[in-house]
Amino acid sequence: MSTATSTPVSAATTKKQSLGYKTFSIGKFNFERDEYFAHIYYPGNQHIIPIDNFLRSLMRDVGWGFFYGTVNFDNVFGTVNHYGTVEMFVGLFNDAYRKTNRHFVETFQSADLRKVFEAMLDDWTNEGFDPYAAPDETGKPFGPKHGSNTKALKRIRQVAKRMVGLPGDLPYRTDAEYPVNRQFTDVPQDKPEIHAEPGFEGQVHAFNAFGYIVRSDVTWNPSVVSCVHDSQFCATTEEHALPITHGNDRVEWFIQVCDEIVWDVDDGATGRPRAKVTMKPGDVAAMPADIRHKGYSPKRSILVVWENNDDRLPKMYANHELKPYPVEF
Repeated sequence: MSTATSTPVSAATTKKQSLGYKTFSIGKFNFERDEYFAHIYYPGNQHIIPIDNFLRSLMRDVGWGFFYGTVNFDNVFGTVNHYGTVEMFVGLFNDAYRKTNRHFVETFQSADLRKVFEAMLDDWTNEGFDPYAAPDETGKPFGPKHGSNTKALKRIRQVAKRMVGLPGDLPYRTDAEYPVNRQFTDVPQDKPEIHAEPGFEGQVHAFNAFGYIVRSDVTWNPSVVSCVHDSQFCATTEEHALPITHGNDRVEWFIQVCDEIVWDVDDGATGRPRAKVTMKPGDVAAMPADIRHKGYSPKRSILVVWENNDDRLPKMYANHELKPYPVEF
């Protein structure tokens, strides 16, 4: 924890405020934005992030409820989910910051930080810009404040209780609300035929998962299409770059369904590079519990992420009760 106590005041604060954006504060953190950057002030220093990447990262942090483990907006700033409380940090997982004791961490109640993040996201997102969309599918976030896009920010993450299409569960996606994405027009929309044995009618269910996934209107935002106890099958479409670098607190399994994603894999604690993984159709990879990863998808692709939602896992991995990787070679 940094021992500095004073918060610097930006010389350009008045200029920023003239652009029409609100400033936000929580604890010892203060946030401002200008035409191009988000400015993060904390005791003794400040940090800036390009506003487009900041808003895309902020959207995921809000939309995912701070997600599993660590959401790194870049290699300096981010959040750690402790499932009830959230650490917001500068330099916590950056080797240079830690070695010079320039990191700063503050803990907040999840609901309190989420409220500030939601308000900031809403005020700083201009009309025409959708931080969930691929860059080629949306407008620009730059310049003075003009309008808003609250509707896009209020999307509810789609999570099946058991499986898409079952009575009382997530409905199928239709042309009216979810047209097939421009890069997936070749994906068949056929419906599977179900032939149940006598006596088992109504107990067998199937749906065209690929036809469902290619109708997603967001990128890098998994939808849970089926769930058995803590086993969640999360399907997502990816294009351009994952805005955040995700630091795991459990093992994640990746299944590449189509096209290609290149992953930069770094050490979770220090940020030092550990691997570069290129996944092509049919490839399966396990992302260990002690790494962080950022993906790049040149063409819109389909990725299935298999998550274990067991809330005991973070503590078990932190206490070394489980190895960070799932397979011993």
